[in-house]
Amino acid sequence: MKETRYFFVPEPEAGALPEDEAVHAVRVLRLQAGDEMMLMDGCGTFYKARVTMTTPKRCLYEIVERMPQEPQWTGHVHLAIAPTKLMDRMEWLAEKATEIGLDELTFLDCQFSERRTLKLSRIEKIVVSAVKQSRKAWMPQLNDMTPFKQFINSHQTGARYIAHCYEEVPRVNLFAELQKGGAQDALVMIGPEGDFSIDEVRMAVDAGFISVDLGKSRLRTETAGLAAVMTMQLVKG
Repeated sequence: MKETRYFFVPEPEAGALPEDEAVHAVRVLRLQAGDEMMLMDGCGTFYKARVTMTTPKRCLYEIVERMPQEPQWTGHVHLAIAPTKLMDRMEWLAEKATEIGLDELTFLDCQFSERRTLKLSRIEKIVVSAVKQSRKAWMPQLNDMTPFKQFINSHQTGARYIAHCYEEVPRVNLFAELQKGGAQDALVMIGPEGDFSIDEVRMAVDAGFISVDLGKSRLRTETAGLAAVMTMQLVKG
């Protein structure tokens, strides 16, 4: 019996897999007419489908059953992070954070940022692959580089946290604070290697963000980002 394969199809009613998915389905997985597969629209619904026709670059199907999914956690889980100089670290973070579970990922342009630009299309492909691998019904929203000040002024709802290492700005533990917040939306900001500037931390606190730590260890940027997502999931999952 063949293993059921999952494909990301933003427009499932079209009746055809996107070309890159079709090529993988036909040339690699060797699906043929009559084979069953699962489609994911990234908006909360799975679709059981049956292949009706294949060519080297096309895979047509008919939908057999629509299967709306229940959310796996409460609230909107949002990570905002300053990308590292080496993009493979951010690609790893995007993959693992998606597998664990989040709703939105934003990249921040901060005072001490090592990277000011990135190719969002590359990260999107990695996230799609992680969505399929982990069987997530929702595709996380990906946001391109956003200036720090613009970001903190545009996010004014839910529980908002900024994680940093400055002793002169009092911090509380993220896990303990998330438990107080219950089911509400949660946003955690993680700075670049070398941290946010002290002025950025104070600016965020003045804007209503809660100053937090992620424990006693000093973490790399991508590790801190994943720890923040895991902590949000432990409370809301």
